[in-house]
Amino acid sequence: MLGRNSSAAAAALGPRARFGRRSRKAKPSWVGWCFIGPFLLVFLLTLVAPVLYAIYLSLYQTKLIGGTSFVGLANYVAAFHDPQFHTALWHVVLLFLVQVPIMLAVSTAAALALDSARLHFSRLFRISLFVPYAVPSVVAALMWGFIYGVNFGLVHDLNSLLGTDLPDPLTSSYILAALGNIITWEFIGFNMIILYSALTTVPRHRYDAAQIDGAGTFQIIRAIKLPAMRHAFVVTLIFALIGSFQLFSEPNVLKSLAPNSITSGFTPNMYVYNLSFSGQEFNYASAIAIAMGIITMIAAFVVQVLGMRRQRA
Repeated sequence: MLGRNSSAAAAALGPRARFGRRSRKAKPSWVGWCFIGPFLLVFLLTLVAPVLYAIYLSLYQTKLIGGTSFVGLANYVAAFHDPQFHTALWHVVLLFLVQVPIMLAVSTAAALALDSARLHFSRLFRISLFVPYAVPSVVAALMWGFIYGVNFGLVHDLNSLLGTDLPDPLTSSYILAALGNIITWEFIGFNMIILYSALTTVPRHRYDAAQIDGAGTFQIIRAIKLPAMRHAFVVTLIFALIGSFQLFSEPNVLKSLAPNSITSGFTPNMYVYNLSFSGQEFNYASAIAIAMGIITMIAAFVVQVLGMRRQRA
């Protein structure tokens, strides 16, 4: 009886009462914004604001006579025709094209070795390859720089001991290979962990079914393990692309040991750094930094699209 009376009362009040109840139920909650608010504040202050300020600086030009004036995209046009910027960009592109495939191949072999049941002392093997990633890039560059030295380092000691004349790794002919070796040594363990994590998600029954069908070790790797690592390959490739285009610490440290091979504009980031703090050309440096950010985003997007397309195929 009570339920019928309440229904009749609601019907008598009409749609306004029902709409009032719905609006009270749909009252927005600010709890989620309270949790995400601190992150958004830090994100805006440390990332968005500096990028916007860099874009603002890149649209102006400061001259000794006339002061600061708005020039629009003139700094970007100058960067597009700057041969030193082209050389710096070519260095990181060449390093990416040569060093990254070698690094990923070694990381893949290490991940496959970890995933196999035949590797003894697998935990020691894993931590040994991952330890270089924990070494700061500045320390790694210093360590390898002294190893490369023909007058004081390991190359010098080998030449003295064996009576040979090994080439100087810090000359202009070998400096890119020397840098690639340092970066490979640093990031093999990091990429190995990502690829090995992808292998751990493969169900065990797939291996059992393949063995029942008579598949060998290499057939299992080609048909099961490598396809399972495709998504991880895309992730590591994007990370490697961004890291190559942002290369700064290693060549900047080796510059004191190889001043004839590594110039102040050897990589785009070194070029931007020296333009800003040595040449006081903040506006032009901001334009190159923004241009490199756009180039990196486009290249990473292309790698992601191509990787996902192959994965779907």
